[in-house]
Amino acid sequence: MVKKWFATNKMTFTFILLGLVIFLFIIVPLIRMVVTSEPNTLLVTLFDAEVRQAIWLSLYAALIATGAGFVLGVPLAYLLARHEFPGKKIIEGLIDVPIVIPHTAAGIALLFVFGRNFFAGRVFHVMGIDFVDSTAGIVVAMLFVSIPFLIDSAKEGFKKVDVRLEKVARTLGASPWQTFFRVSFPLAWRSIVAGSIMMWARGISEFGAVIILAYHPMIAPTLIFERFESYGLAYSQPVAVLLILLCLFVFVVLRTLVHRGEKA
Repeated sequence: MVKKWFATNKMTFTFILLGLVIFLFIIVPLIRMVVTSEPNTLLVTLFDAEVRQAIWLSLYAALIATGAGFVLGVPLAYLLARHEFPGKKIIEGLIDVPIVIPHTAAGIALLFVFGRNFFAGRVFHVMGIDFVDSTAGIVVAMLFVSIPFLIDSAKEGFKKVDVRLEKVARTLGASPWQTFFRVSFPLAWRSIVAGSIMMWARGISEFGAVIILAYHPMIAPTLIFERFESYGLAYSQPVAVLLILLCLFVFVVLRTLVHRGEKA
């Protein structure tokens, strides 16, 4: 019976093996790091004010960046999903550029816009907002590197919405805004939420652009790097484990809520 199954499902078995290899490649380092951490050390690290502040700042700044990305990115995603215009493919390609460029290079690029010696930086400085070594700079760096995830996911969600439903709403007297908020957005919300979760998670993990634009105040990835450079693996590992466990918990909770919404 087993030989017969292997004979008829060779491709499936091969794919299972290949999938298992990459799954183990992803999960084993994380499990090893977590299980080799001493509970007492994790507890002491958890009550370290510097660690708690860095983790909170990571979550908080990434949430603000995701909120800004939601307000600014969802309308753009809808335009890209619904309209054809000259240069559309170029715009779509440029939106994904932050994903492929080195993020230290992204941080330097942001300095040329939001640095104190440049126009936008000076304008915001007059308004009382500085981006270099500030929370605002952390948010801008996270927004820059993570916004493609939200825009791409929302765009695909809007593409799945039948245009005929929007046209029916318009013929029944709904305005373009009413059609968007009562038809298009509700039908695409799962993709938008999924993209928002990915954007938030990517923002939390950002390091390269942040250290260039705003090394201080320290977010969790920066603190992990500094402790590893200054004190070694023993001091950086507990912080990394706490951040991973917290992000995993929040990520699973949010994904579960979205999954339940899909079944409802």
